[in-house]
Amino acid sequence: MKNVFLVFIILALSSSVFSNSREQVLVKKHKLWYDEPAADRGGNIPVGESDRPIDVDWERWSLPIGNGYMGACIFGGTNTERIQLTDKTMYIKGLWKSETHTSFCDLFLDFFHTNHTDYHRSLTLDDGVAEVSYEYQGVKYHREYFMSYPDNVLAIKLTADKPRSLSFSVRPQIAHLVPFGPLQRTDSVTTGYLSGSTQSRFSYNGREGKVFAHGDMITLRGTTEYFKLIYEAQLKVIPVNGKIQARNDSNSDHGVLTVENADSAVILLTLGTNYEMKPQVFSNEAAEKLKGFPDPHEQITKRLEKAVGKGYAQLRCDHIDDFSALFNRVQLNIAPQAGMPTDNLLKEYRQGKQHLYLEELFFHYGRYLLISSARKGALPPTLQGVWNQYELAPWNGNYTHNINIQMNYWPAFNTNLIELFESYADYHKAYKPMAEKYASSFVSLHHPEKYSSEQSGNGWTMGIGSSAYNVSMPSGHSGPGVSAFTSKLFWEYYAFTNDDKILKETVYPAVSGVANFLSKAVKDTLGYLLAFPSASPEQYSKLPRKPYLTVGCAFDQQMIYENHDDAIKAAALLKKKDKNVALLKKQQERLDPVQIGASGQIKEYREEVFYGDIVLEQNHRHISHLVGLYPGTLINENTPAWLDAAKVTLNRRGDISTGWSMAHKLNLWARTKEGNRAHDLLEALLKNATFENLWTNCKAVLRSPYQIDANLGATAGIAEMLLQSHEGYIDLLPALPDEWNTGCYKGLTARGNFEVSVDWEDKLLTRAEIISKQNNYCIVSYPNIERAVVKDTRGQKVDCQIKGKDKIAFKTSAAETYVITEIPGHQVVIPPSGLKAVYNKKSNSITLKWESDKNADSYMVYRTRGNRPDYEFIADVKDNVFEYFPDDISDIDYLILKVIKVDKNGNRSKGITTCVVK
Repeated sequence: MKNVFLVFIILALSSSVFSNSREQVLVKKHKLWYDEPAADRGGNIPVGESDRPIDVDWERWSLPIGNGYMGACIFGGTNTERIQLTDKTMYIKGLWKSETHTSFCDLFLDFFHTNHTDYHRSLTLDDGVAEVSYEYQGVKYHREYFMSYPDNVLAIKLTADKPRSLSFSVRPQIAHLVPFGPLQRTDSVTTGYLSGSTQSRFSYNGREGKVFAHGDMITLRGTTEYFKLIYEAQLKVIPVNGKIQARNDSNSDHGVLTVENADSAVILLTLGTNYEMKPQVFSNEAAEKLKGFPDPHEQITKRLEKAVGKGYAQLRCDHIDDFSALFNRVQLNIAPQAGMPTDNLLKEYRQGKQHLYLEELFFHYGRYLLISSARKGALPPTLQGVWNQYELAPWNGNYTHNINIQMNYWPAFNTNLIELFESYADYHKAYKPMAEKYASSFVSLHHPEKYSSEQSGNGWTMGIGSSAYNVSMPSGHSGPGVSAFTSKLFWEYYAFTNDDKILKETVYPAVSGVANFLSKAVKDTLGYLLAFPSASPEQYSKLPRKPYLTVGCAFDQQMIYENHDDAIKAAALLKKKDKNVALLKKQQERLDPVQIGASGQIKEYREEVFYGDIVLEQNHRHISHLVGLYPGTLINENTPAWLDAAKVTLNRRGDISTGWSMAHKLNLWARTKEGNRAHDLLEALLKNATFENLWTNCKAVLRSPYQIDANLGATAGIAEMLLQSHEGYIDLLPALPDEWNTGCYKGLTARGNFEVSVDWEDKLLTRAEIISKQNNYCIVSYPNIERAVVKDTRGQKVDCQIKGKDKIAFKTSAAETYVITEIPGHQVVIPPSGLKAVYNKKSNSITLKWESDKNADSYMVYRTRGNRPDYEFIADVKDNVFEYFPDDISDIDYLILKVIKVDKNGNRSKGITTCVVK
């Protein structure tokens, strides 16, 4: 009896240890860290497309912190520390006769510590705090930085472990000062990131300002020429002991504060402009956009005084509470922490060493960047988030609406950061009056017979380019589907919150407004309703090289279909008696959004036959004809023929491309439930388009500028591999790759306002917890889940309905947690390989052959033709050869055939397809 009791104790203890270790893993800290300062060869590096140096220090090595309004990039120098500062509203005249985002200023801290030892530089993602520590001449120095959203200040604390050992100077420097008026420069290339620029583009983009030090403060203030933008920063240094001195040069252009022999010091900085996010900013001419907006000086002064009154400790506490409350909602753990600097980790990963922790860190980094760059009250994250060192930001630092801005918000939905979308919702409300004018102009120009003279009668629309100061009309290389690509974000905002107030006040006006416009942007063509004019984003014809304009390309048709569908559903939920709803339903039936080509691909253009026979680039970065797969939902497991055609398209497009393109493909492969292929794209992104500070770049070479969209898109894609909910149910571990053999996650979100946590071992689900935020019906899918046990938090079994194979459903109560355990294992059947088909013209037959598999009991053969979304069953065969005699062979140009393997237990594999052309 003693031995039995002892065994029981051991088992209980081991169970407890496992449980505790799991909890410890779930709360582990994630950080980027380095054992040397970031290189800093200046913020003004020559950077043309062709001559851009590989070593761009700011993009590769600096560590970013931000609060949505402003951002700082920290280099961690010991001789001189450079902190590069950005404000999202800081714009000047730029490329392509437009405005461009520009750097605000640099803050330099001079220490003159040269031969340092024991150096450590880090950024903790969980709380948004950056640190630098090192030893110099027997003194240990430490610096801590954070960017507070609650108080909208940059806070820095400097300490030394010996009294009176801290001495330094503080000297802000206005970035890129240029006299007002026509071009003053002789060398346009050295001014920042340019692409095919000419000197004439620099005229009248002047910036003037001064830096003045007084007492323990420095004020930086100036104006820009193009918008007459007033910009200001105020900085206060608060030393403990020691003395502080202010000095200015004769023109007060270079104010400096010097601190000598202090124990420690705090630096607080805040900045801003006279920009306000209001409709006039988007509708008025440049000189009138900011007319009547107040000078920012008083607001900045009050903000700094409030922060000083709070004190550093309280500022830090409030910042960490705010930041970690968002970040800690989600945890992902697939590997133990790596004990090496982040740059070394990435280097070894590029060389082929499997560091799964880097993939985990990359996921968390995307959420960190979104929290840092997308907050209520601030503008949306730009192409660079909230960071930019250049006078002219790459591609103007704008909001590119043919995928980039949408990708920025994808992780807000499925990684539990839904309120961060409010930054775009507010931006949309500000630009919407102008977008309505553009809709009227578009309809009047292209479809005058449908024009409405009523206010908002033509809905709203936009083109690809927009900024803090401007939106555009659809034209050039992207069609009217761009507005639906944007409105999809609003539908997801409702789908994940399930909030009727959000649906009524924010989502429905946005979605129905686009639907109204798009209902007028189509024309009757051979019985179909096709977008006109239509263009697949950034695609060019072969000869001559120019945007390929057409009618009803897949991008436009799929996005119109998606938007119509969302508008119809929204109206039904709100019980709206909108006269347009009946029209939308009729139109949706005639949109023909997906067509299959003779290569077995989803066609990008209706006039396309074989893959890539229309446009210049067959491996183009945009995969616009698959937007119905992601972020849309019309291509899914209920449309298996379309889903297989999407796989053909993805394979033909290729993996290596721009960073954001690989992030999009990661999401697309995840939606096909092909976990290993999704992981291939994650690996390609990390190896080919990721810098040492884990920022991603635009092109799959390290000569291209940083863009945030690939970071954020990849985070969404990793979440999509682990949890999906777009098909009307919660799909657990739908695209788990072989590399992630064992792991767990906590807090990912599903449509219907559910929060999901999952554990798995040996690629099999062992436990799932679903928190219901509302009294919603919950449908869950996983192999053999109908035989699992579902309990509530009281340990009571939950009555479940079996909803077909591998699906259960149960009613939920708000704030209740439902635990799923005892899930029977399942066997993953490897699909057949080597499928080939030969058409025999003489016998009008097709011979199918594939590699034989000893584990197969039989094979099931299917077919589809035309643009049908599903397959029809042909035959169940035992051998690996099948001769098929189609009855309708005379009517067929090409036929898609599919073979599925069935093992001895009746388990089925995914199929492989081939396209037969007569």
